[in-house]
Amino acid sequence: MSVPGWVQDAIFYHIFPDRFYNGDPDNDPPNVQPWGSPPTSWGFQGGDLRGILYKFDYLLDLGINAIYLNPIFQATSTHRYNTTDYYKIDPKLGSKDDFNALLEHAHRNQVRIILDGVFNHCGRGFFAFNDILENQEHSPYREWFHIKHFPVNAYSWGETTDYTGWWGMKSLPKFNTQNPKVRKYLMDVARYWIEQGVDGWRLDVPNEINDDSFWADFRQVVKADNPEAYIVGEIWEADSRWVGQGHFDGLMDYPVMKALVGLFASNTHEVALFAEKVERLLSYYPHENAFAMYVPLGSHDTERLLTRLGNNLDKTRLAFLFQFAYPGAPAIYYGDEIGLTGGKDPGCRGAFPWEELNWNSELRDYIKSLVSLRKQHPALRRGDYVRVENISNPTCYAFIRKTFEDQVLVIMNASATEQTVHIITYEIGWEEGRRLTDLIHPSMHTIITNHTIEVTLPAWEGVWLA
Repeated sequence: MSVPGWVQDAIFYHIFPDRFYNGDPDNDPPNVQPWGSPPTSWGFQGGDLRGILYKFDYLLDLGINAIYLNPIFQATSTHRYNTTDYYKIDPKLGSKDDFNALLEHAHRNQVRIILDGVFNHCGRGFFAFNDILENQEHSPYREWFHIKHFPVNAYSWGETTDYTGWWGMKSLPKFNTQNPKVRKYLMDVARYWIEQGVDGWRLDVPNEINDDSFWADFRQVVKADNPEAYIVGEIWEADSRWVGQGHFDGLMDYPVMKALVGLFASNTHEVALFAEKVERLLSYYPHENAFAMYVPLGSHDTERLLTRLGNNLDKTRLAFLFQFAYPGAPAIYYGDEIGLTGGKDPGCRGAFPWEELNWNSELRDYIKSLVSLRKQHPALRRGDYVRVENISNPTCYAFIRKTFEDQVLVIMNASATEQTVHIITYEIGWEEGRRLTDLIHPSMHTIITNHTIEVTLPAWEGVWLA
């Protein structure tokens, strides 16, 4: 099973559309909240597709080359996971012309866009479910969902006893994907947007459609139109099943995110345990899929990175240093690069503060340099991952990314105090007397002496040596 070659070189930027930028106030819904209001699960703030287009130079300056958009199809909520029309751009985000303009501008600048596909469930306003509400047992769509009994009441309080909703939610009726008509409808949706030029799908809760044949059909439909389309699944635990049988190219690598944040947040310095987790996670998947994982440090479903790390900027920088050296496609959740904070949903979905005085510009410049260096060094994108065993300090972690032409040694101090590290170079293969430079801080050098690399690192600091 081949995966798109471009994913290894991708640097994603994840946008929650309602909170990025309001480029067209004319499409704002009634009672739109002021930009920057405390985020709520129900209050729109007016972000839209034209806003992304207007701020595209910001994204290009950061250096990203791929965008993942949370749902953009017609829906009634800010998150839009309750789709009512899969073929229509939500008018609160703009028009199909606005989407086409964004997609064309992105492609003109060699930036790819993947969409959020919600195929397990829909909103109550979806035409087929609405027909059931109107016609009850006489509806021709009664087999499109998991109806337990009639009458169906989608707006009564309490659990969904009359039909199945995702996590019991009445607002999210679950599709009956065993129904051939439902399956055809969803496959047609997937095909349509690929035909429109989108570069792939991020699949919401695909494990809820626990049917290998459905996802095999989905892959066949998508790849038939664009073999280079990227299919990535939201699977929260490590599970090779989802990439091993013709399903997805990669998964959202939440396990490595949780391991990294856990290491930094706990202050237990269990570096060896973390290193073993990383190796185990990489070993779960075939090589090409491991290198096609979508690697986040946060998302619309988690606390923001800086918040999870106790507002510690040193830990935050080190987390990004690891992310951009790790196999897979690193993903920046909008605003994390400027130090945006926020707790769990809806706190993690705050509006982007466009006044630069509200940015942590130092953090943004640091991440921008990591983006640039990853682009410059093939080893950081496509190189094999090799853990360094001969390291003297148990609070430090080191690994190599290497190709035939390029090698980068990553060393991290995962402790709250300064640490000196000695690494024997035999397993690396670097010659005696070689002068190494930290790619991130080019004024820092070290020379291999007695087949040993010696580096002193401040607390929560790391280097990329080459």
